[in-house]
Amino acid sequence: MLNRVRSAVAHLVSSGGAPPPRPKSPDLPNATSVPPAAPPETPKSPPARTGSGSAAPAKTVEARAGFSRPTFLQLSPGGLRRADDHAGRAVQSPPDTGRRLPWSTGYAEVINAGKSRHNEDQACCEVVYVEGRRSVSGAPREPSRGQGLCFYYWGLFDGHAGGGAAEMASRLLHRHIREQLKDLVEILQDPSPPPLCLPSTPGAPVSSDSSHLVGPQSCWSSQKEVTHESLVIGAIENAFQLMDEQMARERRGHQVEGGCCALVVIYLLGKVYVANAGDSRAIIVRNGEIIPMSREFTPETERQRLQLLGFLKPELLGGEFTHLEFPRRVQPKELGQKMLYRDQNMTGWAYKKIELEDLRFPLVCGEGKKARVMATIGVTRGLGDHNLKVCSSTLPIKPFLSCFPEVQVYDLTQYEHCPDDVLVLGTDGLWDVTSDCEVAATVDRVLSAYEPNDPSRYTALAQALVLGARGTPRDRGWRLPNNKLGSGDDISVFIIPLGGPGSYS
Repeated sequence: MLNRVRSAVAHLVSSGGAPPPRPKSPDLPNATSVPPAAPPETPKSPPARTGSGSAAPAKTVEARAGFSRPTFLQLSPGGLRRADDHAGRAVQSPPDTGRRLPWSTGYAEVINAGKSRHNEDQACCEVVYVEGRRSVSGAPREPSRGQGLCFYYWGLFDGHAGGGAAEMASRLLHRHIREQLKDLVEILQDPSPPPLCLPSTPGAPVSSDSSHLVGPQSCWSSQKEVTHESLVIGAIENAFQLMDEQMARERRGHQVEGGCCALVVIYLLGKVYVANAGDSRAIIVRNGEIIPMSREFTPETERQRLQLLGFLKPELLGGEFTHLEFPRRVQPKELGQKMLYRDQNMTGWAYKKIELEDLRFPLVCGEGKKARVMATIGVTRGLGDHNLKVCSSTLPIKPFLSCFPEVQVYDLTQYEHCPDDVLVLGTDGLWDVTSDCEVAATVDRVLSAYEPNDPSRYTALAQALVLGARGTPRDRGWRLPNNKLGSGDDISVFIIPLGGPGSYS
């Protein structure tokens, strides 16, 4: 077992080679176009995007040989080489050519300092149109853009053990969300409560009556209130699950290696939905106030969920791990002694008599950034990782990893926002070395140097945050002004102005 732990540490420090070229697959309609009237089907993997959801020529895919950057960066072949340079670590942003990202969103990224061969982060920014699948009344209707919905979409995908999962999620997750919203188009535009059931056949009446469920002493005496907001949250959650299932199906044919954390923001009907699965984070900086919009999902933050699963399904531990946590690894000489421990029900600590099973390696071990599940992975939610196994073992880790995001909602209509109010999205490369307060201070410092109606101010802010986390090359490493180590990880940052699609004056 000790050799496996050593192998796991070596595996985490080292990185894999370049992923093999992605085979061609059927194309999809543009993400912002109206889909043709057809039975719903799972979005298929198109070639890499060259525009807003469009497909790239086959020769472009082959030329990149598995390495690609977000298409909105519009990188030339020379730009791609600079973006892939670990020595220079040049910050990349969309060109200032007049055509900006939606809402004048700012974006910046930088490659890691040698942790992996390529930048395994990916990003996506889209405006997506949703055509309703049916009328709530069940009556057929003619397709019309006026009956649909648009949502704005931003996504950061932090890959690990390869960039395939992050690249696939950046191309397809918003399409899964669109598919899930098709049944809700008319419901979300109707202020009345959502119907209990959708009609199974066109023309059938919609029923919201649950009186047939009510008995003399039934707990179903009233119907639970379901909000439109909760329907959108459910659509996002289902889309994450479907994306993960598609990765499982296509992991061989499309070389979907590794996994990824996913941080997604959707603006729909006046509300911002922030969905996070992994250790990327989002905060709102509003009038100097910091509002957390996500939390990290790590072996420490999800210890009790992991331990409960190990307790309920001990076969997942393979006789190699214990679901209990101890302050340190139990030694054979401590058999029969009482040692501090905690299980899935405990937030505090207690003493227990050490038994033979307690000598197994703990399911959750380490602290902070060194915390691991099964001595292998440091995040507990995300997409992919279907082939991930304990080092030198056939024991799968995927059963302990959840693809479901936590979704937080922010109502833009409840506040008067000024041009300096922003939503900051960042992969863990930013947050590992930068606190929320430091981010807020940078927001104030950078934005105050620009005119409020200058749309380039948000890109400048994203660049400042990335540069601040990266540091400068010094003493055989990247150092911050305080001489501490800068982030050696891939760093990606979105800055979303909270003024919405309208322009400031």
